Amino acid sequence: MSTTPPTTLPAHPRHAILRVVPMPADANVHGDVFGGWIMSQVDIAGSIPAARRAAGRVATIAVNAFTFKQPVFVGDLLSIYADIIKVGTTSVTVAVEVYAERQRLEFEIVKVTEATLTYVATDEQRRRRPLPPA
Repeated sequence: MSTTPPTTLPAHPRHAILRVVPMPADANVHGDVFGGWIMSQVDIAGSIPAARRAAGRVATIAVNAFTFKQPVFVGDLLSIYADIIKVGTTSVTVAVEVYAERQRLEFEIVKVTEATLTYVATDEQRRRRPLPPA
């Protein structure tokens, strides 16, 4: 009998760009975490590879897709993964996946959210600027 818990983590090994535990202030009275709080964490995580690629400031210009697959609860450990999927002249599109590690009666990891966001590189005056060469 295997002691390894079943998971639905990404098949290829990679590092989470952000890990966070929602607290009671992030949830309703039943302990369900607000969707808006999750969206903000996804936006933060997605901006990290976008800003790296842009070599500077970026701004979110579109939430292209956002799907909540499972609820998130206070105390879940969220691991957020973000990968660049498209690069334009001034913009970077990022795919984001969120997994919740739950330690309730049984340990489990479930994919709770997936999203696609687009960021635009901006200059010091917050105007659109071209991305630097790769």
